[in-house]
Amino acid sequence: MTTSDKIKQYALSLGFDVCGICCAESSGEEDNLREWLRLNYQGDMSYLERNIEKRDDPRLLVPGAKSIISVALNYYPNEKRNPNLPGFAYYAYGKDYHFVVKDKLKQLLAYIQTIFPETEGRFFCDSAPVLERYWAAKAGLGFIGKNTLLIIPGKGSFFFLGELIVNQELDYDEPIDLSCGSCMRCLEVCPTGAIEQPNLVNATRCISYQTIEKKDEQDEDVDTGNWVFGCDVCQLVCPWNRFSKPHNTPEFIPTPEFLSLDLETLQTMNQEEFSTLFLKSAVKRAKLVGMERNVRKLIQYRDK
Repeated sequence: MTTSDKIKQYALSLGFDVCGICCAESSGEEDNLREWLRLNYQGDMSYLERNIEKRDDPRLLVPGAKSIISVALNYYPNEKRNPNLPGFAYYAYGKDYHFVVKDKLKQLLAYIQTIFPETEGRFFCDSAPVLERYWAAKAGLGFIGKNTLLIIPGKGSFFFLGELIVNQELDYDEPIDLSCGSCMRCLEVCPTGAIEQPNLVNATRCISYQTIEKKDEQDEDVDTGNWVFGCDVCQLVCPWNRFSKPHNTPEFIPTPEFLSLDLETLQTMNQEEFSTLFLKSAVKRAKLVGMERNVRKLIQYRDK
């Protein structure tokens, strides 16, 4: 068994569903990213305008980087909220994924250091200028769909991604030769038309952006419907997600209080209640003021 095989096997033992490895090099995506920013599709997410060179080349982010180990962790829920209740994206059902994925990657790095004690590296999960989906696809985990999400064949797209960038040369995987084919379901069903064309998302029209990243009031011309935190529509209609199976990560199991959270409770929630309910949850990113704004928009939607 090669060292790369041992790393992948250990990653799976930590609970990751898929693991692949690719060479750390320039992605060649810098021009595409700059064009997307030129269109102002990033909206209030000004952090995407910084460190463009590092996003393109992880060797600038992690000096001495030679390999990128990409992992995916399933978050498809065992139990779902009633669709008549205010909508929360599945990824927000349990504990904040940043902590869960990073903890497992920390253990993976420690394991590699038992093989190569001189190994140095950094691990990331949606927390640094890293083109996560690009590197995951290059490492053979899956392919990037027309909704710009990573799709894992036989498993779907309800996965958190993480990376461990190390200074060791390893055996590398090959990208898989699959695509969405002629399917256009995500473009046709997106409630706001945010997916303007295959592989091009105008984030400012995305419900997830409007309910999480938008700093001020939501745009009046973007109908966020029943969603108060995130959106799963483009994933729910994706044919690949017929393969989705419930996760096996205890930290992602939602509390009964979250599953039953209704509009009336959201309307009357104070800061202490918000902080208690969403302790260690990704929902904290919206803050109470953001949730109050989202609830007001939802009420407008229901009053139509």
